[in-house]
Amino acid sequence: MVDKKFDNDVAQFCAITGASAKDARDFLKHHKRLDVAIDAYYNNPNAFSGRRKTDSSAPSTSKLSQLFDKYKDPDGDDITVEGTIKFCEDLEVDPEDVVLLAVAYELSSKRMGQWTRQGWIDGWKNVGTDSISGMKDSLSRLRTQLASDPVYFQKVYNHTFDFARSEGQRSLGTETAQAFWGLLLPHGFEGGALTKKAPSDDDGDVKMDDGDGWREEYNQWWFDFLTQKGGKGVSRDTWVMFLDFVRSIDTNFSTYDMEGEHILTSFRMNDDSSSPLGSAAWPSTIDDFVEYAKERLASGPH
Repeated sequence: MVDKKFDNDVAQFCAITGASAKDARDFLKHHKRLDVAIDAYYNNPNAFSGRRKTDSSAPSTSKLSQLFDKYKDPDGDDITVEGTIKFCEDLEVDPEDVVLLAVAYELSSKRMGQWTRQGWIDGWKNVGTDSISGMKDSLSRLRTQLASDPVYFQKVYNHTFDFARSEGQRSLGTETAQAFWGLLLPHGFEGGALTKKAPSDDDGDVKMDDGDGWREEYNQWWFDFLTQKGGKGVSRDTWVMFLDFVRSIDTNFSTYDMEGEHILTSFRMNDDSSSPLGSAAWPSTIDDFVEYAKERLASGPH
């Protein structure tokens, strides 16, 4: 329980301050309490920077490179599917665990089951570890952060579109999109990352009242609708703007305005900027889904 609480405090510290995970751990270990640690960070964000420069426990490039070689395809330059499976076995994590989407974001993985040496080294150094035991510990923190931090969730969510896409394809296959939505959406709702709009305007975060927004059963409604609709797949716009839709819609879909424009809160694809993208009309796919959902609501319980 203590470790889980510490991981949660680290995630909250990062979400509130924008600091790195390593800074968060340093301040929390020293000050013990989350509120005190945050105050100390704002007073002197570089308090531990000098110590870090001489810290012998800082992640080692050579150790990370050796680990990479352990999993690398012997006939190529990258870690591929076979090495990824072995890596997951060593981490004791299911290859389909949602936390690996956070790892893919951190390590700049462009395709499922593929990791480059540079992304591996830079990513794990940024996370703050160079060993399997340390990576296991980091998975717990990343899982908590993905569930609870709306900004981090959105970055991982946006990265997942390109990560999950087949090479050379502009859209994401419908079944593939559903599989990844099936991983991400429940995790985000469970931890609270999807109960707030991403900070994007002068008003800051907007907390939705419990039971007043998107319901769990609507996930399956969305999947049913896409299956019935058919088509070539899910476009980038639909993928990105669907998250805005889920975060903003009311339970009865009564606030949805097909004719109007909304403020995009999603981050630019492959961009960590938190600035809004401006106004845009909802994709026609979401327009059609709202009509579908209202008809299901009108027809009573299913």
